[in-house]
Amino acid sequence: MFAAPPEKPEDEWRRILADFAKTNDRDLAALSWGLWQDKQLEENVIGIDMMPTPHFIYCPKSAIAQLNTNVDNRLREILGILDGFNPEKEVLIFGICDGQIKLINFETEPPPPECFTEVGADVNTLLDRLEARLQGKVEA
Repeated sequence: MFAAPPEKPEDEWRRILADFAKTNDRDLAALSWGLWQDKQLEENVIGIDMMPTPHFIYCPKSAIAQLNTNVDNRLREILGILDGFNPEKEVLIFGICDGQIKLINFETEPPPPECFTEVGADVNTLLDRLEARLQGKVEA
């Protein structure tokens, strides 16, 4: 059997973020759709800054494009995903920690507009709820 290499302490945040997204996929989809409807995501992407404590941020698409330029176009694949993003079907979140990024991109069933309706909470409530869960204060 193949064993996964041990997780490096500096990479633990990636696993935490991936687990958080998996556990909270519907609320994240609802948040994404709610922010899209509020026009807050037309020029931005949802981000989660893990430092000093995990919190949601907006990442301007222009800043991501500039970062790509600064790192010799090593993010062009991410830019392609960003350009093809369909908010009616998927969720896109940038995780940021210690100068590194992690892209979280997934589709939900039901799709984000239905998740938003089913969750029945406004964007601010969803942000507060998800940040509390991300910081370990509340179970999903």
